Amino acid sequence: MTDRRSAELINSSERGETFLRLANGQLHSSYRLARAILRDPAEAEDATHDAFVRAWQKWSTLRDPQRFEQWFERILVNTCRDRLRSARMRVPDISHEITQAPGDAFARANDREVVANALATLSPEQRVVVALRYYRDLPVDEIASRLDIPAGTVHSRLHYALKRLHAAIGTADDKGIAR
Repeated sequence: MTDRRSAELINSSERGETFLRLANGQLHSSYRLARAILRDPAEAEDATHDAFVRAWQKWSTLRDPQRFEQWFERILVNTCRDRLRSARMRVPDISHEITQAPGDAFARANDREVVANALATLSPEQRVVVALRYYRDLPVDEIASRLDIPAGTVHSRLHYALKRLHAAIGTADDKGIAR
């Protein structure tokens, strides 16, 4: 084996190890973000897996491994957005996952159901910014940077998403559904 070929194999092995180390560090938080966006455990698992595959395929495009988290999160968000837009994505019934609160056995379950139904009314773009803002607790400027959109667009999407959420939750209240 030539010295050049040996060096290529060592570099390839080191790159693979670096990717695995960085990816493993992001696995749990990535799944939680995908779950917050997609609301379905199986879809979130599939989206997380697909995002890691895409990241590995595009690994050579990452210039700074220190920015892996932001780079990968963008891939994951785009993967989730694609799934939300696809015709086969539907809003799941999460009632079996809800635990009952002591004292009022149904209040917490009803709250989660109302919020889940309200989130289902959002567009994919709105759901993504809501998840990044309120689940990841990212500031608007950071969301704009990660999605490569203007901060004003993030503000607008959040504004209309919150307006839609308030309306959906208000409608649930009007129908006598406990919150």
